[in-house]
Amino acid sequence: MTLAGGVAALVALLAGAAVPAARAAVHEAPAAQAPAAQASAAVRAAAAAHVSADGPVGFATVDALGRNGTTGGAGGPVVTVTTAAQLEDYVGRRGPYIIRVSGRIAIDDMITVVADKSVLGVGSTAEITGGGLQLGSTTRPGNNVIIRNIRFTGASDDSVSVTNKAHHVWIDHNDFSGGYDGLLDIKRESDFVTVSWNRFHHHSKTLLLGHSDNYTADVGKLRVTYHHNFFDGTDQRHPRVRFAEPVHVLNNYYRNNALYGVASTENAGVLMEGNYFENVAHPVYVGYDKSGPGRVVERNNRYVNSGTPQTAGTVVEPRTYYAYTVDDPGSVPAIVTAGAGVGKIGL
Repeated sequence: MTLAGGVAALVALLAGAAVPAARAAVHEAPAAQAPAAQASAAVRAAAAAHVSADGPVGFATVDALGRNGTTGGAGGPVVTVTTAAQLEDYVGRRGPYIIRVSGRIAIDDMITVVADKSVLGVGSTAEITGGGLQLGSTTRPGNNVIIRNIRFTGASDDSVSVTNKAHHVWIDHNDFSGGYDGLLDIKRESDFVTVSWNRFHHHSKTLLLGHSDNYTADVGKLRVTYHHNFFDGTDQRHPRVRFAEPVHVLNNYYRNNALYGVASTENAGVLMEGNYFENVAHPVYVGYDKSGPGRVVERNNRYVNSGTPQTAGTVVEPRTYYAYTVDDPGSVPAIVTAGAGVGKIGL
């Protein structure tokens, strides 16, 4: 069973109700959705326990570019780091490593993570602050990398940058806030990425997908799944997309996003599916600022005290690449707040 399907089935079972069938997008008043956001503690705890037991869903699982899924540092030495020097040393070494980040590590720039690494926070207090992680350089690829269970704060540039043709990356159960530029940017021909169960807050430019309007080398790349993330009061870019197709935005919780939810530009193809928007005046834009229009298909989303999404054209189906199940969008606030962020998985 896929992660999304397992959580939906578990929540429905504990709540004593069947999972509703998929429906067309609806626009409802806030009161109509109150029960979904106030699920019992037992349901929330069970949902959180379930997400900890599953692996990646989406593009990080696809067999492509010489890799069958994303395994990170599996099979390599397990090390624990507590300083910036140790972190930079191990993430830059050749070969697989499982790197456990313990406590708060202050860095002052971007540290390059090279291929076949798992960077995993220990417990609920692992933090990287002041700088960020860059997956790959022009000479050392950042393929097959996993980043989980880490709090990223106050980065001087991006908190995490997936770049320079990095592929097969899984970024899961992290907490991002207060960076200078993007919290999580994916660009420069990177591909086959899953971004799941993260909490983003206290920031404006959240997720960029695609380097610039002029960087057409991204066409045919940047295939990313964003699922079960919590965009908690962040302003914009959830994500802002150029050129990529398909981009699968699945079962995310958008709350109080001041500027907009998602922007599809420069002929990108984005499928918006099973998401929950609360107090978001502009859930989806087709084209944004000086960037030309993209394409958006939306289905089975909820818009509570929110505007009407813009849509256009058709998009390649993610099922062309992988199987998945959509959670009932009405359950998304409870499921996501229970399961997203750090300290929810046993690392």
